[in-house]
Amino acid sequence: MENPANYMRRALELAELGLGTVSPNPLVGCVIVHHDRIIGEGYHQKYGGPHAEVNAIQSVKNQDLLSEATVYVTLEPCAHYGKTPPCANLLVEKRVKKVVIAAMDSNPLVGGKGIEILKSAGIEVETGLLETEARWQNRRFFTQIEKNRPYVILKWAQTSDGFVARKDFSSKWISNPISRQFVHRWRAEEDAILVGKNTAYYDNPSLNVRDWSGKDPIRLVIDPQLRLDPHLKIFDQSIPTICYNLLKNEQDQNLEFVKLTPNFHPKEILADLQKRKIQSVIVEGGAFVLKNFLDAELWDEARVFTGSSRFGEGIEAPKMHQNPDRQISIQEDLLSYYFHV
Repeated sequence: MENPANYMRRALELAELGLGTVSPNPLVGCVIVHHDRIIGEGYHQKYGGPHAEVNAIQSVKNQDLLSEATVYVTLEPCAHYGKTPPCANLLVEKRVKKVVIAAMDSNPLVGGKGIEILKSAGIEVETGLLETEARWQNRRFFTQIEKNRPYVILKWAQTSDGFVARKDFSSKWISNPISRQFVHRWRAEEDAILVGKNTAYYDNPSLNVRDWSGKDPIRLVIDPQLRLDPHLKIFDQSIPTICYNLLKNEQDQNLEFVKLTPNFHPKEILADLQKRKIQSVIVEGGAFVLKNFLDAELWDEARVFTGSSRFGEGIEAPKMHQNPDRQISIQEDLLSYYFHV
């Protein structure tokens, strides 16, 4: 007999394909098995589109087999009407034999209700298969629901002697072209990207996705006194952009100014993003903004490139007070991952 964990691993592989396109919904994959043979599979491809279970069921050529099939799904089937009807009801309608679920949904709209619907219809339900892997895959979704804020990724590049920029704030290029391509991939996977006023002024970044295929994140900039030049790329209105400041609330097409309280805390920005259903944000700099998030312990992941160059002096990189959880070499660069527990 096949190992059920292998089917769930396949479902997790499928779920990952939705990264960057399904937020604020979770990543979900589904595999349908009949007598140790996969007869259908699918994943949630796009926010507002059919869920994983719907796509998997539609892929089954002989629908008569469903009554003897086991459905492997990475997250508890939904039980509420949202953009689409409840998936739990569809599984009941198709009279599947068994449903194996990796992780329970901690969304109050679901929270066990999908399982109740299945069990009350006489469908066998098993939970917890590869739950740790499934919760990690949906760490953005679970952070938003359980911590009431977006998932925060800190990212920076530093020289081998620990600087993110020279004294004049110039920093191009500390990391190599392949490392920079990684960054563009990450931008396509997350909902928003945040920089401070110095990064916007000195680097004049576009903060879009160029060396990868995918959607552009919403751009966020902190400019307390609104001193940035309106002709900077970040204000070109090519992408929805939010400017956090201390002076005004104002909307100008897809450029929005949001007024913060004096002596604002990073959690104020995260609370605003939470209201907007922004599930994840990459904080790309500068050093002062990154340090604020670190000091406030409002971060979940840090991705740090260390290049081979040396500046001797300049703007110091933030200090991590833990060892890397994972490191990979990208040519002469070292990429270190830190996870905040």
